[in-house]
Amino acid sequence: MFGAVGSGEGADVKACTVTPGKPESAKVEEVPEPPPDLGEIHVEGQLVGVCGTDVEITQYGYGWPPPGSDRMTLFHESLGRVIDAPKGSGFATGDLVVGIVRRPDPVPCMPCSKDEWDFCRNGKYTERGIKEMDGYGSQQWRVPAKFAVRLDADLGDLAVLTEPTSVVAKAWDQVEKISARATLDAHRVLVTGAGPIGLLAAMIGVQKGYEVHVLDRVTDGPKPQLVRDLGATYHSDAADAGEPDVVIECTGVGQLVFDLLQRTAHNAITCLTGISSGTRAISTEADALNKELVLGNDVVFGSVNANRRHYELAAGYLSAADNDWLARLITRRVPMDAWPDALDKRPDDVKVVVDLRQ
Repeated sequence: MFGAVGSGEGADVKACTVTPGKPESAKVEEVPEPPPDLGEIHVEGQLVGVCGTDVEITQYGYGWPPPGSDRMTLFHESLGRVIDAPKGSGFATGDLVVGIVRRPDPVPCMPCSKDEWDFCRNGKYTERGIKEMDGYGSQQWRVPAKFAVRLDADLGDLAVLTEPTSVVAKAWDQVEKISARATLDAHRVLVTGAGPIGLLAAMIGVQKGYEVHVLDRVTDGPKPQLVRDLGATYHSDAADAGEPDVVIECTGVGQLVFDLLQRTAHNAITCLTGISSGTRAISTEADALNKELVLGNDVVFGSVNANRRHYELAAGYLSAADNDWLARLITRRVPMDAWPDALDKRPDDVKVVVDLRQ
């Protein structure tokens, strides 16, 4: 039953909270039921997805709690069911819904004023579960209708993959906008990294009809077969990946990025979605790389976060995917009361989720 937890006025609900940079502080605690001024769509939390950002916040202090607090409710990858929504909002009780992560800055800058908050210029944006806003790791949350996206009911729990899919939906959107600069006729795509982002990027590439290749260093576990079952080709050696027309880079490994930029076809487009966490110096012939990029008419760009349009694209890609394949991406479910365990990566993990219903 929706709203069974904390349904009384002023009741408390359970939430996954942490003081950034203090992993020993991670716990489940009682927090007030979300007040109506946080959004007209009242949601019962179902699942949250775990990603590297959550680890960075908990263990290393990345992230900013809401003003006036040293703790925050974690998690930005959401899934819930609507408890209540006003008429005319586009939502109804029982709808499957995800909340968008980023909010435009209050000034706003030009991109934010056009609802392109993923391109915010002044850095004054806020983000659920990351920057100055509590996240979705709560048994109840609220969200304005503008920042909520309804999902196909047939997806069920698989809809928790919407936020990471939105990231690569944006990457593909930008790739195709850039490819319009010329008669590129791209057909060979290389996705680097077979984590959730890489696999979802490959899934979209296959849906679009590209010849998709995925590069990852592992040779066993679930990832190679997941790639093959998409109809894509798996590689563990970059030398075997050929000369791609499009690269979706999902590892953040600096040396790999530089190596790939010298292996692409002419007029190639490389999208960087991975963020390097280290400080390792890279030895490279910068002048030679510059010459290669210029003479090859290559484009290299970075992409992060997403706006509402990309979430809607993601919803469409997930609805078009094979549910059995998507289900294999979720390799571990952790009950809410043990949520810190979800941050410890295991060898065969692909996507780990926390179940807010347990």
